[in-house]
Amino acid sequence: MKASSTILGFAAAAAAGALLGVLFAPDKGSNTRKKIKDKSKDYSDNLKTKFDGIVNTISSNGKEIIEEGKAKFNQVKDDFNAVKDEAKTVKSNY
Repeated sequence: MKASSTILGFAAAAAAGALLGVLFAPDKGSNTRKKIKDKSKDYSDNLKTKFDGIVNTISSNGKEIIEEGKAKFNQVKDDFNAVKDEAKTVKSNY
């Protein structure tokens, strides 16, 4: 989560810097509002894209971990059954 917090911090700082730059630029109020609206949409879309990428990465990693856990569980179950069968064989020989 530290990386996503860092990314979010940089995005917020960039947005604040862009906003201040637009606010202090000499332009008509309507043009300034339009620029702010356009920039905020751009930053919002960019942030959403990055967030979606992070969520997809976490989801795919989670799925991989679950699949690996299932495989390990099945291997342990097979090993247990093999030992149990061997124990039955040894028991029947005595």
